[in-house]
Amino acid sequence: MTTLRKLLENKGFVRIPIQKLNTGHYQFEAIINKEAGLFILDTGASSSCICLDYASQFHLTMEDTEIKAAGAGATHMETKVAKNNMIHLASITLRNVDFVLFSMIHVNNALVQAGENRVHGILGADILKKLHAVIDYGRNCVYFKK
Repeated sequence: MTTLRKLLENKGFVRIPIQKLNTGHYQFEAIINKEAGLFILDTGASSSCICLDYASQFHLTMEDTEIKAAGAGATHMETKVAKNNMIHLASITLRNVDFVLFSMIHVNNALVQAGENRVHGILGADILKKLHAVIDYGRNCVYFKK
């Protein structure tokens, strides 16, 4: 019998471990513009996001936008956009990636209250779809197609 891992790896997918947090979120490391950070995997987020507080750390050039962000516990948050960035996920590199930037204080406060570390951002459905993500919750990993 073929395992999910073997099946996906034979089809060119790359396996990335994810860590389940006390909050139920799944966290992993990604590299944005050559800088490492912690990100939450969020299938419900339409766009990938980075906390405004970390814009300079990831060498992001921000532009104004009229888009308002909303998420669990917060609505109508002011946003910026950072275009044409690079993201590395294990051996996969995507170029020309756009990120929405907004204050993630409500997210990070909830994580800290649960005994977890702050995150730098959220990997959302835009990138998950582009990379044909397959999440294996049983094995705490995500697969991305090269």
